[in-house]
Amino acid sequence: MLANTGKLAGCTLFITGASRGIGKAIALKAAKDGANIVIAAKTGVPHRTLPGTIYTAAEEIEAAGGKALPCIVNVIEEDQIIAAVDQAVQKFGGIDILVNNASAISLTGTLETPMKKVDLMMSANTRGTYLTSKICLPYLRKSKIGHILNISPPINLNPIWFKNHCAYTISKYGMSMCVLGMSEEFKGEVAVNALWPQTAIYTSAMDMLGGAGVEKQCRKTDILADAAYCILTKPKNYTGNFVIDEKLLREEGITNFDAYAVAPGHPLLPDFFLDVDPESLAMTMEAQGASPTFREGKKQDVVKNKVPDKTKAEGPDGAKPGVHFAAESATGPVTQTFKIIKGAITEDVVKSTQGLYRFELSGEEGGTWYIDLKNKGGSAGSGDPPGKVDVVMSMSSSDFVKMFSGKLKPTMAFMSGKLTIKGDMALAIKLEKLMGQFSAKL
Repeated sequence: MLANTGKLAGCTLFITGASRGIGKAIALKAAKDGANIVIAAKTGVPHRTLPGTIYTAAEEIEAAGGKALPCIVNVIEEDQIIAAVDQAVQKFGGIDILVNNASAISLTGTLETPMKKVDLMMSANTRGTYLTSKICLPYLRKSKIGHILNISPPINLNPIWFKNHCAYTISKYGMSMCVLGMSEEFKGEVAVNALWPQTAIYTSAMDMLGGAGVEKQCRKTDILADAAYCILTKPKNYTGNFVIDEKLLREEGITNFDAYAVAPGHPLLPDFFLDVDPESLAMTMEAQGASPTFREGKKQDVVKNKVPDKTKAEGPDGAKPGVHFAAESATGPVTQTFKIIKGAITEDVVKSTQGLYRFELSGEEGGTWYIDLKNKGGSAGSGDPPGKVDVVMSMSSSDFVKMFSGKLKPTMAFMSGKLTIKGDMALAIKLEKLMGQFSAKL
């Protein structure tokens, strides 16, 4: 791992979202040099599910050798940012470094993303970065160090990074566009760069999105903290760069990255927005065989079943025209999977989940299937779900079987484009957590 050099001793860092995760890791790395850290984050009282507050982060920073100033800051609130900057200048005499880390995420499609969430992502990610930079810049221009670091990706215009979560992508690219513009506007006065991870980083957000076991395919926040430290200790003429953590650290002489892995030896999830085609990368990872999550598994004997075309007549249960049914009498892997899922459903599962899921499957045993974890004792099978659907998942029938048997991680399927999700993402995550119970019986 990258050793501290003491170059940030006495420097003041204003870090948004520093109460936990990546922001806190960057703060702790700088604190080892004896830096001053302004913890600009929303969490003043313990969150019901997420760890840490600005005050617990302050205790850790001071224990690591730094000085801390915890400030309640929601980056969409201009008055809160101004107040925190004023406090920082009064206490520490100025601001040398700004890290725009605070960010909101919703990995949902255009029709499934409420405008409230769109506004939050645009306000927190793009506007929040722009606004915090604007307020800090007069002090950064006076500093000998003068640096802005945005935790945002290189701008990749491959449509695959837009099609599944257009609003989120636009909001993150807005942060990156701030780097493009401000690095030129303030060249020679303030360095402005972006940092992004090569692989998924294990944080509270990743735990929520990926579900149980996802940490084995992630790196620790330490790798971003080391990369950020490397950037922030460079001279002002190092500006306008979109840095990938692993690449930079290799250039700095780091060769063993096992220290950064949560579970050394496991394949790592690629992060969003990088140039590697996610579909090809997913196939490569599955072929590695280093983890059950990505292992291809033994090929199952597939019985080819003809799916009757119901586009011109109603189905057997009064289903609407246009619905395709997979034969219930079939003995293929999808049918068997649904039978096992149906047998595993309990009243407690239905009561705790309260979600109705429709699956649009292609390929062998393709058609419409459902899992009802909302009505009475629950059910599962082919055809239209019995009521208003909360979540629609589309994928191939072979990938469906892999996912429910534990051979394909839902996060990996989603990131690679193998799985598309429409509807309530919170309920989608609930179903993923239940997959462990189902896969034990498959």
